Amino acid sequence: MKIAIPVDDKSLESNVCPSFGRAPYFLFYNMITKESYYLDNSAIASQGGAGIKAAQVIADHGVKVLLTPRCGENAEVVLSKSEVLIYKTIPGTVQQNIDALASEELVLLSDFHKGFHGHEK
Repeated sequence: MKIAIPVDDKSLESNVCPSFGRAPYFLFYNMITKESYYLDNSAIASQGGAGIKAAQVIADHGVKVLLTPRCGENAEVVLSKSEVLIYKTIPGTVQQNIDALASEELVLLSDFHKGFHGHEK
């Protein structure tokens, strides 16, 4: 199963980025093979709709699960159409969140914000 996580740095010891749509990078991680790769987030410089653009990238990469601390309503619509489950991250590193998902300790994200629409985090 392929998962995605918005990250601050290209490392499993990185923190999870608090902003999904404006994260510098996305980590794509295969829970079975343990293979991973990073992708620069092209949506980071968008004037608006960064979450929607980021969500489409996640869907286009065949992701089944997104781990993120928060997500906007519009991005959630894109992700749900692609049947991507969204789990709320815990404080800690990317690796700690991957381990928490594997141990079934993460919960589905249920609170989606209206979006920031050009405003800072």
